[in-house]
Amino acid sequence: MTSLPPQPLSPLDGRYRAAVAPLADYLSEAGLNRARVEVEVEWLIALTDRSLFGTSPLSDDDKARLRALYREFGQTEIDWLAEKEAVTRHDVKAVEYLVRDRLSTLGLDAVAELTHFACTSEDINSTAYALTVRRAVEAVWLPKLQSVIEALTDLAVNHRDAAMLSRTHGQPATPSTMGKELAVFAWRLDRVADQIAGGAFLAKFSGATGTWSAHLAAAPDVDWPEVSRSFIEGLGLDFNILTTQIESHDWQVELYDRVRHAGGILHNLATDIWTYISLGFFSQIPVAGATGSSTMPHKINPIRFENAEANLEISGGILSTLSQTLVTSRMQRDLTDSTTQRNIGVAFGHSLLALDNLLRGLGEISLAQAVLDADLDANWEVLAEAIQTVVRAEIAAGRSQISDPYALLKDLTRGRRVGGPELADFVQGLDIGDAAKARLLELTPATYAGLASKLVDELG
Repeated sequence: MTSLPPQPLSPLDGRYRAAVAPLADYLSEAGLNRARVEVEVEWLIALTDRSLFGTSPLSDDDKARLRALYREFGQTEIDWLAEKEAVTRHDVKAVEYLVRDRLSTLGLDAVAELTHFACTSEDINSTAYALTVRRAVEAVWLPKLQSVIEALTDLAVNHRDAAMLSRTHGQPATPSTMGKELAVFAWRLDRVADQIAGGAFLAKFSGATGTWSAHLAAAPDVDWPEVSRSFIEGLGLDFNILTTQIESHDWQVELYDRVRHAGGILHNLATDIWTYISLGFFSQIPVAGATGSSTMPHKINPIRFENAEANLEISGGILSTLSQTLVTSRMQRDLTDSTTQRNIGVAFGHSLLALDNLLRGLGEISLAQAVLDADLDANWEVLAEAIQTVVRAEIAAGRSQISDPYALLKDLTRGRRVGGPELADFVQGLDIGDAAKARLLELTPATYAGLASKLVDELG
């Protein structure tokens, strides 16, 4: 058997590449290296802007040419770094050498020694990861989540009055509306999305063990913590002043746990929609040319929701591992975080793929109101709750002598179907006031949905 030509090992880089490609601009190896170059360049500019060590601020033209190194970062730089790292066996050192090489090309050798000045690799890495993860979340992942929330909100509003039989524990229960049930998911997701959007993205910039020792040895009169804070905050990040060699990754743990939380809610959504499709509450809109089964021509399978379900489980597992591993570092530094963080893009990739499938799936279903109506009409016994509650109110008001109304309704309805006429006869014979009796006789399973429709307004 011949060997295949080079193939992607991960489906994210093969079958599903189109759905997750925007993340690669930030969370790939090249995206990380571009951010590392950005940090190195901006640190050099920050030092010269302060005229440290006898330097003068670079001209605007020199800054622009230097910043082009990361703004125009492309295949040439990717290849250069790969060749250099093959020699250095150190990725951040290769980036430093790239910046030095370009400084020479630009005629800026005079400031070359300020490249990577007093930095440990983790100063560069923690800042680069904070930049790339923040950008990936804000530019790609959160907008896709918001699109799912918006799609859910639209469906909730459109189906706010679509009465449906609830199924608590899988059994017929007090009716709701499809709109209200979908609104629950939109409400939950919106809350977690706000938490994610409001999260911090921290970086450290304090040297080998977080003490600014080398900085002070070179310039003891400089307020280095202030210089570092100004630099990090100038990049739009939050500054962590108290660290070991590494930034402690707690912000990452918080973020990944929240993304995993959102994934759990989305997983719940996927399985519920799948179940509603199975019950016939939603019909699936046929896609021209699509095949549901290789042998059963009639089938339209809920593959979007199944795909989302599985990818959320994969994403959640990786996010959980990231959180568990990154929260710990032996003494002042170990390397477990390095290889772990290289999988951040994988975790977000599977999550983004799930979001993409959910968004598509929500656009390919149509409410089958006739099925919902028939389901309601076959379960009049769910009105037992209303009847026994009204009877209790009548007893409290002195208009009924019935004892134990709950037991009375339990004997009538538990474990058996009760039709509308039978229930009406039962209500007619109750010892309650005429107004209460009239209210109960007007009730149907389809009208016993309380404030379900109005609750959709809580989505704003």
